[in-house]
Amino acid sequence: MVDYYQQPPSYHQPGYDYTQQEEEWDREGLLDPAWEKQQKKTFTAWCNSHLRKAGTSIDTIEEDFRNGLKLMLLLEVISGEPLPKPDRGKMRFHKIANVNKALEYIESKGVKLVSIGAEEIVDGNVKMTLGLIWTIILRFAIQDINVEELSARDGLLLWCQRKTAPYNNVNVQNFHNSWKDGLAFCALIHRHRPDLLDYSQLHKGDPIHNLNLAFDIAEKHLDIPKMLDAEDMANSQPDEKAVMTYVSCYYHYFSGMRKAETAANRICRVLKVNQENEKMMEDYENLASDLLAWINRWMPWLANRSTDDTLQQAQQKLEDYRNYRRREKPPRIEDKGRLETLFNTLQTRLRLSNRPAFLPRDGHLIKDINAAWAGLEDSEKGFEEWLLSEIMRLERLEHLAEKFRRKCALHEEWAHGKEDALRSNDWRSCGLYKIKALRKRHEAFESDLGAHQDRVEQIAAIARELNNLRYPDIGPINARCQAICSQWDRLGQLSSKRRETLEDAERIAERLDSLYLDFAKRAAPFNNWLDGAREDLADLVIVHEMREIEELVNAHDQFKSTLGDADREFSSINQIEHEVEHLVTSHGLDRELLRNPYTDLSASDIRRKWGEVQNSVPRRDSQLQAELKRQQNNERLRTIFAEKANQVGPWLERELEQVLAIGLGGRGRLEDAIQQLRSIQRNVLGYKPNLDELERVHQEMQENFVFENRKSRYSMESLRVGWETLLTSINKTINEFENQVLLRDSKGISEEQIAEFRASFSHFDKERAGLDPEQLRSCLISVGYTIRPGREGDAELHRVLAHVDPNRMGRVPFEAFLDFMTKENSDQDTVEQMIDSFRILASGKTFITADELERELPRDQAAYCMARMAPSREPGAPPRSFDYVTFSRSLYSQ
Repeated sequence: MVDYYQQPPSYHQPGYDYTQQEEEWDREGLLDPAWEKQQKKTFTAWCNSHLRKAGTSIDTIEEDFRNGLKLMLLLEVISGEPLPKPDRGKMRFHKIANVNKALEYIESKGVKLVSIGAEEIVDGNVKMTLGLIWTIILRFAIQDINVEELSARDGLLLWCQRKTAPYNNVNVQNFHNSWKDGLAFCALIHRHRPDLLDYSQLHKGDPIHNLNLAFDIAEKHLDIPKMLDAEDMANSQPDEKAVMTYVSCYYHYFSGMRKAETAANRICRVLKVNQENEKMMEDYENLASDLLAWINRWMPWLANRSTDDTLQQAQQKLEDYRNYRRREKPPRIEDKGRLETLFNTLQTRLRLSNRPAFLPRDGHLIKDINAAWAGLEDSEKGFEEWLLSEIMRLERLEHLAEKFRRKCALHEEWAHGKEDALRSNDWRSCGLYKIKALRKRHEAFESDLGAHQDRVEQIAAIARELNNLRYPDIGPINARCQAICSQWDRLGQLSSKRRETLEDAERIAERLDSLYLDFAKRAAPFNNWLDGAREDLADLVIVHEMREIEELVNAHDQFKSTLGDADREFSSINQIEHEVEHLVTSHGLDRELLRNPYTDLSASDIRRKWGEVQNSVPRRDSQLQAELKRQQNNERLRTIFAEKANQVGPWLERELEQVLAIGLGGRGRLEDAIQQLRSIQRNVLGYKPNLDELERVHQEMQENFVFENRKSRYSMESLRVGWETLLTSINKTINEFENQVLLRDSKGISEEQIAEFRASFSHFDKERAGLDPEQLRSCLISVGYTIRPGREGDAELHRVLAHVDPNRMGRVPFEAFLDFMTKENSDQDTVEQMIDSFRILASGKTFITADELERELPRDQAAYCMARMAPSREPGAPPRSFDYVTFSRSLYSQ
């Protein structure tokens, strides 16, 4: 064995392996007392730094190892391996047996122990004991140091030289004199922990201060015991073995500190990603719940296609629907797009960090959101058209009901007293002349009865239409119509009976005043015509198109063209009255004879009604002209809307084609495509005033009850859908490209590779709905992914499908395909790497304490771990110890 206590050379050659012993041990050599003192202090402190882990220590190195018990304990602590059970006896042979077990264990580690026997250790031989401890230090503390494949000593020396190179007055060439002034120790501390001392304040001429400063800081802050004495170091040549032992402690501490820092940074990064992902999952669930609640609140309202059959309630429902379109739905469209963007971004982040795909709770999948939204759109389809048609129906009902009441009033006015007159037996007390007059009068009545047949039929027809259109107050209508029809039937029967009675009496009644009869016959139809004209002139003007108003104007012009004939008929009737008046007056007849026995009509009634007709004609002209102007204005609105819509519609189609072309192009940089899409987005948002102008014109058209526009190729609804589709396509395409940029930057995939993958995917995705399994097989082969024919290729395809289509939807989107190809071409972090990082922080233990987490991790990250880690169940684990292995695996299986 080498004599470790001879004076070391000033420089150690790199080729010399300092861990190998000589063939023989100089048993008779003497130690320099100063070196022996340094080695005993250093080796004792080194041993105690390890034995304290087992709760013990030594005071005198040559005495405390004599029984071999603490020697075996020291080897167990520094190696982490159990040794054979020691002999507990106090006899010399028990001690020798224990020391031999320790020596055999050292030799089992490849160390040759030459000239060291158990007896020398048992006998307390200082030289042999120090040599044995130095051998243990070389094997377990220095031999593991490896810098640029040099030997342990040369590697440790090179490490010291590199770490102290930037410092003034430090030149490490050996492990004795280079350390006498203490600056090399201070430089090592300052290089790794500059917060512990100010190197600029140290002086080479004050070695005692420098050495004590370094030793005190190392003991207090680095947990390295004080192994050297400052005075011995400064006043004599330091022992090389003592210095190497002490410096190796620096090396191991700083090397472990760097590993702990690296492990802590890795854990912080993974935990930060996990926290951000959890926050995004929570935001997604909250936004999805809010959007679904809003959809479920509106769908029953839109699906309810019923009213209380009142015009006011229908108009209020139309106002509520317009408020829904203007204020309620637009923000929810943005929420839906934000939800899809959040979902895609979250899935991309999870794929990039090797986490399982995010699966929202039942009912909150993107397909569930889309299905609910589609249901809302289905409920919304045709709602406005139905409501407008319902308003038109109710308006028509009101018009028909008013018309029914007017006709009934005229008929009831005409029919009043007719039944009593027909039932009268006045002919019994009349002479022949009066009987003939009664017969003629009855003939005039029958003529009048036939003229009123059309009105009764119109009343019945209007009642039937009101029933068909579900007029809400139909009961009184039906009762009144039934009463009129029943009365009409009775009038017919009574009239027939009256006629038969008068015909029987005709043989008696021969005299008839033809003039009265002529008046009655002419006045009755003319009166009926006057009643019809008055009714038509008083009719409400309700039209919805130019054609209808033009028809009314033409009909009114035709009516006015008949006024000449009517005026002549009126003159003729008046002339009859004048002739009757002349006959009665000229012949001096009784004034009672001026009463026409054949009719209840008088010339004054005719004149009054004729005057009303003449006064109503100009009023009717004014009404029709006003309605004509209104319809002309409606036609103008149709033209304005059509011109604007026929510009906006093609523009929306061109912009959408451009967005789709960018999305499917697969050429150029992704950033350029995103910039181009954002430019299109700004142009689209700047085009919004054109759509708002169309909304304003559309609103004005609806307020004027303009519901059809044959001049426009686009309806307002189709333009709204086109606008929403364009915005959604832009946002979705931008999100896809941004995720591709994130994927490219994080995984090192080039844009050329992404472009190649997109081009191949687009080539086989003919329907733009994702790839089915056979299309996926062809696409993978086209990008160079090997899939053999036969069962082996089918199994490989199923494995790929399990990754890109885990929910078995039958279609593979581009993002999933790109993620698979990216993983096939890039490195990945794993759960094993996470477990190794925690093991470093825990100093190799299978559990980690709260103090270690709080010391190595930021406060919030340490709290996050402790809140989610399960307590450790390892035997002997202290309180507040945690199971980091299970926790690490849970991070990659959520």
